[in-house]
Amino acid sequence: MCASTHWLASATAQSVLEQGGNAFDAATAGAFVLHVAEPHLNGPGGDLVAVLAIAESPSPLVLAGQGHAPRGATIEHFRAEGLDHVPGAGALAAAVPGAVDSWLWLLAELGTWELVDVLAYAIHYAEHGVPVVPQLARVLATVEDLFRTHWPTSYALWMPGGRVPQRDETLVNPAYGRTLRRLSEAAAGETRTARIDAARRAWRTGFVATAVAEFAATPHRHSSGTDHAGVITAADFTDFVPSLEPAVTAEFRGTTVAKAGLWSQGPVLLQALTMLDHFDDERIDPSTAGGIHTITEALKLAMADREAFYGHLDPADAEAVVRRLLSPRYSRERAGLIGPVASTEFRPGDIGVTPYTPPLVTDRHPARVDGVGEPTVQQTGETRGDTCHIDVVDRWGNIISATPSGGWLQSSPAVPDLGFALGTRLQMTWLDPAAPSRLAPGRRPRTTLTPTLLLRDGSPVAALGTPGGDQQDQWQLIYLIRTLAFGLDPQEAIDAPAFHTTAVPSSFWPRTWTPGGLVIEERAGGAVVDELRERGHDVTVSGPWSQGRLSVVTRDPDNGVLRAAANPRGAQGYAAGR
Repeated sequence: MCASTHWLASATAQSVLEQGGNAFDAATAGAFVLHVAEPHLNGPGGDLVAVLAIAESPSPLVLAGQGHAPRGATIEHFRAEGLDHVPGAGALAAAVPGAVDSWLWLLAELGTWELVDVLAYAIHYAEHGVPVVPQLARVLATVEDLFRTHWPTSYALWMPGGRVPQRDETLVNPAYGRTLRRLSEAAAGETRTARIDAARRAWRTGFVATAVAEFAATPHRHSSGTDHAGVITAADFTDFVPSLEPAVTAEFRGTTVAKAGLWSQGPVLLQALTMLDHFDDERIDPSTAGGIHTITEALKLAMADREAFYGHLDPADAEAVVRRLLSPRYSRERAGLIGPVASTEFRPGDIGVTPYTPPLVTDRHPARVDGVGEPTVQQTGETRGDTCHIDVVDRWGNIISATPSGGWLQSSPAVPDLGFALGTRLQMTWLDPAAPSRLAPGRRPRTTLTPTLLLRDGSPVAALGTPGGDQQDQWQLIYLIRTLAFGLDPQEAIDAPAFHTTAVPSSFWPRTWTPGGLVIEERAGGAVVDELRERGHDVTVSGPWSQGRLSVVTRDPDNGVLRAAANPRGAQGYAAGR
């Protein structure tokens, strides 16, 4: 079974499974197709986080495909450039690309297919084209002036013929097709692993690293409205090493939930679940105003802790912080702070570590803004859900949930020889030495990418996730409550009305927050919205099908039955299997 945010990626993953590939072969092939099919939501210059389990050893593991800050990315350099925040667009905000090297590493370590066969799908779509989905057309229209005026390489690549591609037109990316062909041709060696390693060298030390470094060094327009050169070099590529690390886990209603660590926002979901486990089902029913209120207040508390304590910490420090954040005593204390009225305060807890308070800015009006922080156009009535996602489970019990993102076509100017842009993940760091998520060479930025794996009695039973920046764990929390506490079918849980809080400093430039902010789909109903406002929430009603693109695959360990579900929002997600 597979499910993803775009039907072509799901079709690709299912094709690999049908031909005998395992879940890791299928996820890798699907992920490269996502580069082509959803270039406004992810790209080869971006990053990924995955949670997975191997059939022979089902303990949950995290694939850390989040690149780190380049050697030249120092607070002092950014300040000297006249910046008080890391920009949301432009190569100065680029972390070392981690996605491609991580996918190739996963394929070598846990896959079975040859690289040339895995990449064939993406090469085909890059050379022959994909249909322009409505969201892509909207994004391109939004950045047309920026591309034409300041980013000519992006204009040439994404607006062929000097105009914005329209919905349902076919869009090709021959430059990326050539890049993938060169990686395939570089895959030479006596064994499958050696061939993949050779392609990784072409990426890390060969033509890709060289082209990126040379192009990024040219000053260009950033979202700050000023021109800067990137600091990433070819040597920075060699510093990145993909890795598998143990997942962080917590229990909720008898199910183990596995997430990435404090360098992601994954523990936010675990913290919220441990708080909500202290309430009966009626108090956390997401179909009622009371339940929405309780869930929202728990999320505010968890998100405040995210800002105060999360970051790329030393392993021993990270383990100690996580242990305190997820302790029964602390979760009871935090749950006790949830009252009948919405809080508008920033309330991190006391875990024996000095909490960091970020700038709490409710509005920011730069003199000039070029580009965007989050990858999608922010329109209340349109489908939200930034980034991509793919889930795969195979016949043997291998399972993976992966969230690739970054390197959006609107992140920075396209590298013309490669057909893709660099990411801007460093915008999630602070230019403050006191911040746990501060900018520093070699440190991972605290990513929002946060896939999930579920286990019962030690056996994996589901892989799920969603795009959506700061909302990713919020929308997954609602799904888990509906399925684990209320027994909804996965598709029913995905389809039900969604909501999220904006009462947290955004991870994306320009880093604003809305105290008491709550965004909810209008299908929740007028009576629910009215009660939430009476409770003090600053409610924004969004379109009826506007929040999230969550997908999931499941496996029953008792009988091996597989299931999958995908999101109807945006009419792009697709689940497939047999």
